[in-house]
Amino acid sequence: MTTDLETLATALYVKIDDSLAGTRRPGRPPRLTDAELLTVAVAVMQAVLGFVSEARWLRFARRHLAAEFPYLPGQSGYNKRLRAANTLISQFIRTLARDTDLWHDDVWIVDSTPVECARSRPTVKRSDLAGWAAYSYCPSHSRFFWGLRLHLLCTPGGLPVAWALADPKTDEREVLAGMLTQDADLLTTHPGQTVIGDKGYVSKHLDAFMADHGLTMLRPSYRNREPRPGEHLLKPIRQLIESVNDTLKGQLGLERHGARTPAGVLARVGQRILTLTAAIWHNRANGTAITRSLIAYDH
Repeated sequence: MTTDLETLATALYVKIDDSLAGTRRPGRPPRLTDAELLTVAVAVMQAVLGFVSEARWLRFARRHLAAEFPYLPGQSGYNKRLRAANTLISQFIRTLARDTDLWHDDVWIVDSTPVECARSRPTVKRSDLAGWAAYSYCPSHSRFFWGLRLHLLCTPGGLPVAWALADPKTDEREVLAGMLTQDADLLTTHPGQTVIGDKGYVSKHLDAFMADHGLTMLRPSYRNREPRPGEHLLKPIRQLIESVNDTLKGQLGLERHGARTPAGVLARVGQRILTLTAAIWHNRANGTAITRSLIAYDH
């Protein structure tokens, strides 16, 4: 384990533990505290050390990180705790994001990417995700998939601002409007925000919605329409969120989440987003090189 990763784990634990001070869960205190659980859940340590298997990572952590984590449950117990911590994960994604200077950026970028949940027909039939996940086609990857779509709103610096998992056939514009309206605090603290998207967000209704909420929507025009002034400048900016998606899928193993239940998928996806947010938070606060290795665009 490198010094940077030890520093990240320590800083993250202290931040979460301080935030949870004064709160207490009902019943007997768990041997693995919520602060320790979320610190272990930040899989940046797992990703950088090259562990694809969660079971192998837990065995490694139990053997080599006993000083940092005196008790670690088995994989089954760890997964149960992680699924039950979905609210905490979402809470601390926002807590860490607010603690960075990137949170105050006046530009957001929105995009969606497939989250495959199964490939074989028997797996699809017996999956608890049936009814939420579905078959769909991804033009950017030129393939069909069975699963969900991750809709992500982030800053140009790669900081996740809001995210949602939805049926892949659900209109991207509806999901964006839902993400914004369900988080009233987000719009209250960011008046006059500019949101940049691709052609999938072209809609008069969405433009009216954004205007009603004091937001501005920028996206490319269709080929049969006259380009807007400065439209050629949008492409490099939109590529930034592609870098974030590549990081989530490549280095943080989003496509290998292995979850088969709604709570499991939410926990595994939230875990990856928490990892990315924690790395950015630590980098902006301490100037380490962790985020540069995570956000680097894989050419």
